[in-house]
Amino acid sequence: MSCFELEVYTEMKMESELQRNIEWVRSRIANSCKKSGRHSTEVKLLLATKTVTADRILAAIGADCHLIAENKIQEVKEKFQALRVLKHESHFIGHLQTNKIKELLKYNITCLHSMDRLELAEKLQQRLVLENKYLDILIQVNTSGEESKFGVAPDQAINLVKAVASFDRLRIKGLMTIGLFSADAAKIRPCFRLLRHLSKQIDGLNIPGVHMQELSMGMSGDLEIAIEEGATIIRVGTAVFGKRQYPDSYYWNENKER
Repeated sequence: MSCFELEVYTEMKMESELQRNIEWVRSRIANSCKKSGRHSTEVKLLLATKTVTADRILAAIGADCHLIAENKIQEVKEKFQALRVLKHESHFIGHLQTNKIKELLKYNITCLHSMDRLELAEKLQQRLVLENKYLDILIQVNTSGEESKFGVAPDQAINLVKAVASFDRLRIKGLMTIGLFSADAAKIRPCFRLLRHLSKQIDGLNIPGVHMQELSMGMSGDLEIAIEEGATIIRVGTAVFGKRQYPDSYYWNENKER
């Protein structure tokens, strides 16, 4: 087998594997929705592409997965040009430091899932005004109560939503959380249930400019529980792209900026 033939074979094998993984995840979504009395179109599959190479992401986009997200600005930057060849939508799901705002807005990010503090909202508003842009955001809530997790405390979430709603360049579309890293469903479920209850509570306040249409929660290991509790966006990486060098907790637990 020539080098060219080997390259083609390797690429086809990768695409076939990704396709199988995507179909498996979609079947999990469909089964969970059926169990919950929901339609599968109510749940969006977002591919968490941290550490995934651009060619593998393009293969996934080519398999009709058009919603992707990164955790780190550096990875957004590194892959941006390569990914432009296929139409897709990019979100940002990692912790955003205020000194990275200008960089983030260069790369056509349509939604930030990790709005967790007023200072970040203020700095984003200032930059968006300068660039005459708007940005969809989700308020990140630390529903597990773990010190290692980012997100506003549940009892402060409503106050943060009210404060952020005053910034006209930020469009609040819902809430996001990261469930407890556990194999015990009984421990994970309360995290997602709490986010759903908060969403309903906020929705009932009829805050101008606030729309509780999205619940971003659930990943490869707990997406069924999240869907049962009302998730509209699930963030899946490992189940599609395979295991990474480190567990998910490593990628989410960065040095905090408060």
